[in-house]
Amino acid sequence: MDELDQNLISALAADSSTPTAQLARKLGIARSTLQARIERLERTGVIAGYTIRLGEAVERRRIRATVLIHVEPRSTASVLQRLRPMRAVEACYTTTGRMDMVLLIVGETTQELDETLDAIGAIPGVRDTESLIHLSTKFDRRT
Repeated sequence: MDELDQNLISALAADSSTPTAQLARKLGIARSTLQARIERLERTGVIAGYTIRLGEAVERRRIRATVLIHVEPRSTASVLQRLRPMRAVEACYTTTGRMDMVLLIVGETTQELDETLDAIGAIPGVRDTESLIHLSTKFDRRT
């Protein structure tokens, strides 16, 4: 990836709905060149897809939590298989230390979070969980 690819990825990450012609003008290249770059980045897997970023009004309403999970030995694959279809689970990371996984979960209500936590705790192979409800965001470099 060269500097143009990196600038293109940054621009798409900021707003993937920007029209191709506008993006080409911003980057100072021909529209056809831009389109060829995007197609190559998609084909080689650098760009895996496009998504939306929810607005501030929606994000403020959502309740987030971090869930730490202790998994029984040799149960990681089956636990992951059960977690993957849960829409409330936004991300799952394996980790070192006394807990084996870290989940980021989201819900519209505390009841929804509680139901998700109950469902996670009921997964065969989940030995223990610890939940940390997010209260306020002081800063987020991802946005």
